[in-house]
Amino acid sequence: MPQFDSSTALIVVDVQNDFAHPDGSLYVAGAAEVVANANRAIARATGAGALVVYTQDWHPEHTPHFEQDGGIWPVHCVADTWGARFHDDLTTAAGPTVRKGVDGNDGYSGFTTRDPRSGAQQQTDLEDILLEAGVERCVVVGLATDYCVRETVLDACRLGYEVLVPTDAVAAVNLQPGDGEAALAAMTDAGALVDRIQ
Repeated sequence: MPQFDSSTALIVVDVQNDFAHPDGSLYVAGAAEVVANANRAIARATGAGALVVYTQDWHPEHTPHFEQDGGIWPVHCVADTWGARFHDDLTTAAGPTVRKGVDGNDGYSGFTTRDPRSGAQQQTDLEDILLEAGVERCVVVGLATDYCVRETVLDACRLGYEVLVPTDAVAAVNLQPGDGEAALAAMTDAGALVDRIQ
């Protein structure tokens, strides 16, 4: 289990029904283990006085992000729907939530969103939250390894944070075989420590 203190943040990425529940529109295999291990990390973090931040996809009904509107993904995590809610088993009272994709942008990273047509990026509130709390290290858990976890981790590394990714608290979509492993390799190359929860 990662060590937590007041200069460490636990970032819990997109543990929402559409990804984490078997009835979700974009269910990720292995999500049940992710929920359980995320809860273990949340308990450890809160007990040590560490910041816990949640990210949450919060899309409009139509966005270029979705297959029906020209993107690659089935409709998922539409604002104020069951699919967008956090999984019932996830401990969610521990800290603030950063919503992403609210304006139709791609919301892969917890730190930035991207216009799917122009590629222009916008910052979310996440970096400001971490700076205000004096965070130096981030532990990133959640869904999915090869998209939102990867992009959140890569941004955290780019911003100069020490980053740990517990591999048994993340799971991959694997649109193509091996996507999850490739994402873990990319995180390692960026400077993140990728390891199992102890």
